[in-house]
Amino acid sequence: MSSPHDAVDSRTVFKPDIFKGKVLFCTGGGSGICKAMTEAMMHHGANAVIVGRNRDRLEQAAKDLSKATGQQCIPAQADVRDPQSLKDAVAKTIVQLGRIDFVICGAAGNFLAPISALSENAFKTVIEIDTLGSFNTVKATLSHVRASKGSYIFVSATLHYRGTPYQAHVSAAKAGIDALSAVVAIEEGPHSVRSNVIAPGATAGTQGQTRLTGRSMSDGTKKTFPTGRYGDVKDMANATVFLFSDAASYITGQVLVVDGAWESLRPPFLPYPESVVDPDSFNSLKPKL
Repeated sequence: MSSPHDAVDSRTVFKPDIFKGKVLFCTGGGSGICKAMTEAMMHHGANAVIVGRNRDRLEQAAKDLSKATGQQCIPAQADVRDPQSLKDAVAKTIVQLGRIDFVICGAAGNFLAPISALSENAFKTVIEIDTLGSFNTVKATLSHVRASKGSYIFVSATLHYRGTPYQAHVSAAKAGIDALSAVVAIEEGPHSVRSNVIAPGATAGTQGQTRLTGRSMSDGTKKTFPTGRYGDVKDMANATVFLFSDAASYITGQVLVVDGAWESLRPPFLPYPESVVDPDSFNSLKPKL
């Protein structure tokens, strides 16, 4: 039997056509949380362009999304670290769909590594994908989002709210994303553009969560979550539909944490202090960048 805290499909709450005629541009939309966010928007009438580096995965994801929703989903191969490739993806969007109303800045990279074992290149790579990639996405899409009086959502995290061992790189990157969204909200508000952040907590069934914990989430740890369950990609999708909808027209410059209050109780991902006293015992978790 479901509980009041179970994740629900957005179609049980929101009208099916609230985004009819609108277009979503989503980086990182080929998999995981961002794919679920895209699917929810499409279920409510939006067409979409999903952006990523892996052409095969993008093309399959676009087919899956179109089949599941009956809407048009276009794959656009691009690297968010390369401004020109993003501009090309935006141009493809305008040619094929005519506009951009909503943008999800969701491209990201992460792994576990202590600062002592984190190379300069590994740190830089995460900053370039997450923070610089989000900036590049805003720059490439801004004129079109202004024209449609649209909205941005940046996908962040909660890791930087406290010191999180083995997460210096992504903590710095996500803190930058939160700051960037706040500035977009202030600068672009007079142009009728909104900007918000969704900060997912631990989300079951995603590559990111498995990569951070080194294992799938088991029933045994649910007791550490105040809601009695793990996060679901549907939770992030529902937050997306709400923030992009007219119901959120007065909400901008905010960070919406979607974690079931887990951050208030979050334990370390790894044994502490053992993992920082003897990092060599966790060699398998070091980055390969």
